[in-house]
Amino acid sequence: MHWTQNYDPLGHLILSSLVAAVPVVVLLGLLAFWHVRAQIAAMAGLIAALGIAVLVYHMPAPLAGMAAVNGALFGLFPIGWIVLNAMFVYNLSVETGQFAVLQRQIAGVSSDRRIQALLIAFSFGAFIEGAAGFGAPVAITGALMIGLGFKPVEAAKLALIGNTAPVAFGSLGTPLTTLADITGLDLLSLSAMVGRQLPLFSLIVPFWLVAAQVGWRGMLGVWPACFVTGVSFGVMQFVMSNFHGPWLVDIVSAVAAMAALVLFMKVWKPQAKKKEPTLEDALSETIGAAGVSHPIIALVCVIIGMFWKGKPKARSKPKVTQAAEVKTPEAPGAWKAWLPWVFLTAFVFLWGMPQVKTGLNSLFNREIEVPLLHKAIEKVPPVVMHAELEKAVFKFNALSATGTAAMLAGMLAGLCLGLKPARLLKLYLETLWKLRVSLLTISLMLALGYVTRYSGTDTTMGLMMASTGWLFPFFSPIIGWLGVALTGSDTSSNVLFGNLQQVTANQLHLSPIHMAAANSSGGVMGKMIDAQSIVVASVATGGHPESPDAGTVLRSVFWHSIALALLMGLLVMAQAYWMPWMIVK
Repeated sequence: MHWTQNYDPLGHLILSSLVAAVPVVVLLGLLAFWHVRAQIAAMAGLIAALGIAVLVYHMPAPLAGMAAVNGALFGLFPIGWIVLNAMFVYNLSVETGQFAVLQRQIAGVSSDRRIQALLIAFSFGAFIEGAAGFGAPVAITGALMIGLGFKPVEAAKLALIGNTAPVAFGSLGTPLTTLADITGLDLLSLSAMVGRQLPLFSLIVPFWLVAAQVGWRGMLGVWPACFVTGVSFGVMQFVMSNFHGPWLVDIVSAVAAMAALVLFMKVWKPQAKKKEPTLEDALSETIGAAGVSHPIIALVCVIIGMFWKGKPKARSKPKVTQAAEVKTPEAPGAWKAWLPWVFLTAFVFLWGMPQVKTGLNSLFNREIEVPLLHKAIEKVPPVVMHAELEKAVFKFNALSATGTAAMLAGMLAGLCLGLKPARLLKLYLETLWKLRVSLLTISLMLALGYVTRYSGTDTTMGLMMASTGWLFPFFSPIIGWLGVALTGSDTSSNVLFGNLQQVTANQLHLSPIHMAAANSSGGVMGKMIDAQSIVVASVATGGHPESPDAGTVLRSVFWHSIALALLMGLLVMAQAYWMPWMIVK
């Protein structure tokens, strides 16, 4: 026996969509506005999702319960496993005193936190995204920035905003390889199409990142560095995605961006910021100077103002952390400060290689069919081409998991830095104890996402957007954004909505490759607000789920996510109707 999904249980798609959105509204509302502890908000959202799935969508209660269990297990492994071991690497770096040395060395590139944000949150985060993904970039870059003296909320916000443009090519291209498998579309064509959408945002995001940090006026002092970082990353992203494939796009682009920025800083110094201006202040000043009131004209004026400044002269550097201001030469063994992060990068990169992953899986890989749930739910058109039973398999690939790579990197680095095995074990257990509530919260968040997925409530919201006719190219990336915001993964969003994009495109005589790619490109903008990422960012930057930090982080990035998603919608629509030459045939 199996249960067939019903995407419009109330007989009116808009009404069904409003009801389907209740769990998400409960979760985000409690986090953002009522300052409820993250684990309590997650539990409330999960209860709401279970209630709607059973009472409104008539999903059998045992199936809904097992969907929640499946999601909870996925939250612990591999997501929680990544967070735990990334934080272990950070803690051992602090324990051995090497993180203070690392602080001074990073400050040697620039003591300006705007430059540090470009280097760590955007460039290094993209490298980790390309090699690992699944929460690792936010956890690692957030921990690095908090150690450099960034405020917890600031570090979390920057880590989340920086982890956008690279996501579609994350984990060695996993989102796009999955999309190709789901839809049957050509992988290289999908890669090339995404590579004609995201590079523009790779140029924008560095400016956006720094503006979110210090305001538009503060960003103007480092716009050349933003430009160098964005152009170097975006150009390589386009070249690799269009002429090689999706596998190494982020890694090559990140290395290019880091190298370009470091070299650029040898010949250029940032302009000091006198205060921390707000976006509203910058816009008001620009509008007043221009004598205009239209927001689009104002934005144009701001952009022109960036380039009108010309090359800034070197001035006094903004203050950063005390550690970053130390001018004493480093000891001969200062290179040891990089050991944990070099080992982490090397292990994660190695574990991301298909050959290594396959070899490790051949040694140990348990794929457990979830009782009651596996092939018990039938997905039907228009979400899929033909009716099919959805799989529910928990993959316990303990050896090939990214979190395992991080753990081994930490253990090896700790031994090289002189820690005894007993001390390493104690430090690991201390890290686990500190993260116990956070891991529970992540588990509850993923349980919520899996209930909405298997019940079909998230599909209902996607179908509502798909019914927009000629406006569909605008809403196509918004559907991807919704998928990532709900599931926490661009890969999962492509699984959820990839076929829907293809079917709708064929019905409207649009390019299936274009619309399917838009799902992944738009999805990356939802990465900064999904519950999983919010909690990971909060934990990595020293926040705790029992405090309102998670809600504060959500509020700090929510409108950034919306704005970037809308811009992607405009780009995709322009490609569909006014710039068809950009579409891969």
